[in-house]
Amino acid sequence: MQEIQQGSHSLSLENRKQLRLTGVTDIDSFDEGQILLFTQLGELLIKGKNLHVNELSVESGSLTVEGDIWTLSYGEKNRKAKASLIKKAFR
Repeated sequence: MQEIQQGSHSLSLENRKQLRLTGVTDIDSFDEGQILLFTQLGELLIKGKNLHVNELSVESGSLTVEGDIWTLSYGEKNRKAKASLIKKAFR
């Protein structure tokens, strides 16, 4: 029987102003109001105001975001890659 290896992902939010993430595999889009990214455990949508991506390490998969963070919303657990253009059009 083959075991499926699950990834690793964590986040730390300080005073709703600074967010540290690990296990980030890709950033789909970002602006001052929202950031859509993918972690080893699925998609994550960050919403807020004046959001800025300060640090991103592709090698370690770590990311730091600063701003007024309002919402952290996880999407599909098994979705680890960007949606196709057709799927995005019908969202």
